Amino acid sequence: MSETALINHSEKKAFLVKSSSLKDVRIFCREVFEKLKIEQNLKDELVLAIAEAAQNIVKHAYKDEPDTKDIMVVEISCKNNKLEIAFYDMGTPVNPEKVKHRELDNVKPGGLGTFFIQEIMDVVEFQDKKKKPWINHLVLTKQL
Repeated sequence: MSETALINHSEKKAFLVKSSSLKDVRIFCREVFEKLKIEQNLKDELVLAIAEAAQNIVKHAYKDEPDTKDIMVVEISCKNNKLEIAFYDMGTPVNPEKVKHRELDNVKPGGLGTFFIQEIMDVVEFQDKKKKPWINHLVLTKQL
């Protein structure tokens, strides 16, 4: 991160929970990271982690429901060089104990998103305290 990066900044945006919204999620995140002056390599890694998390919401919390009108909110906050990306959705409740990545010696298409998220981020956690009306609240944290 460059020395001119913002110390305190927060933005959030709502997206329809659809695969077609994932490009917009990536664009939003890149725009926020530009404002934060995050270096390109880290920006690319963060966007990958965010895209994988958003895809998991579409695929698992909503089972790729094509007719859903539900939204997910992505909130990016940077305070004291700690970046937090929060996801809120109203899909099927997630059991954090069942969220595991595929073994790397069993590589097939799909199933590595959770691995990438955990490798890129410092902390990946589902918040117990639910913010109404949200059911799932995932927070990804990275020290900058």
